[in-house]
Amino acid sequence: MSLLSRLFGGKPGPGKDPAPAHDPVSYEGFTIHPEPIKEGGTFRVAARIEKEIDGEVKSHQLIRADMVSDPDQAAAESTRKAQRLIDEQGERLFDRPR
Repeated sequence: MSLLSRLFGGKPGPGKDPAPAHDPVSYEGFTIHPEPIKEGGTFRVAARIEKEIDGEVKSHQLIRADMVSDPDQAAAESTRKAQRLIDEQGERLFDRPR
């Protein structure tokens, strides 16, 4: 890491800054990890949905086009969108090929 990067703080990734961490939420046997993605001055709605099935933790990454200016509102919206996806698809959301 160069001296200038250490002094001024380098960006963690190409165009994507980490958003503040939010606590996971339990919903209908699933665990929702709100993980909004900071893009400039806004946050993209995103979450990781997990559930243990037959001793294996299954995971699904939810990333939406929705953008929100406040990180806490983005986390709340990420959780709401994840809950809706769980209501609509349940465990089938883990059946999709990656």
